[in-house]
Amino acid sequence: MPENIEKILPLPETPCELWVPHITEILRAEIQKTGLTKAVLGVSGGIDSALSLAFAVKALGAENVTAYLMPYETSNPSSEDHGKLVCDHFNVKSEKIEVTPMANAYFSQISDLTNLQKGNVMARLRMIILYDRSSQNSALVVGTSNKTEGLLGYSTLWGDMASAVNPLGDLYKFQVRALSKFLGVPSELINKPPSADLWEGQTDEADLQMTYDIADRILYNWIDLARPRSEIAEKLRQCEHDPALVEKVFKRVSFSQFKRKMPVIAKVSRRTINREFRNPRDWGM
Repeated sequence: MPENIEKILPLPETPCELWVPHITEILRAEIQKTGLTKAVLGVSGGIDSALSLAFAVKALGAENVTAYLMPYETSNPSSEDHGKLVCDHFNVKSEKIEVTPMANAYFSQISDLTNLQKGNVMARLRMIILYDRSSQNSALVVGTSNKTEGLLGYSTLWGDMASAVNPLGDLYKFQVRALSKFLGVPSELINKPPSADLWEGQTDEADLQMTYDIADRILYNWIDLARPRSEIAEKLRQCEHDPALVEKVFKRVSFSQFKRKMPVIAKVSRRTINREFRNPRDWGM
């Protein structure tokens, strides 16, 4: 009989009562130090954007948060329903802006686009909308990408990765679930299969070719606990899981490092931005 993965590669309890006020205060402070009091964010009908919405409401008040539903013509109708559900649940005003006309105007000019290419275009179009709305509303864009996605590179550069402040960026998927339950996110969103809803039938775990549970256990033990990858692979083997997943995760993390860094600047001067000229984000405010 295989040994229990919860014992062999455990994940810690999420200290919700400690983290909720901490994350809330960071979100509030980072927005208000700019002189602004409002936030906008995209709501997809999934758990991540629902949790970011919950934090934004706690930080700023529902009256200062606007959510945008931005479906494409192939999006699952239940995603929009769940997006409306979470907005109603947290008493947040929402606006629907279709990305279909914008996306199709580009798709019609380019042949042989893959689903991945189309998904990236839609993700970036949605961020164009959010930044335009943030400018109009004197608000900042709140991010919705979690730590698991960020480490695996399962996110679109200048798309869903873009934001002014991200309350979920240091939360693994299992922690997103725990905090969502704690903050009362509707169960319909917590229990549904995770999906970026970029095309019909798309799911995160099918794209990743592993479950979030396995990915989180590998990442947490490797990144946070600094355990050797060989040790983690052996523990997976004991649980009758594929030990090759460890190297697969490592390659995804290492190959996507460029997504998590600012663009490389060719240095020619004495003081180059982000090298010698490295002031804090709120410098001069």
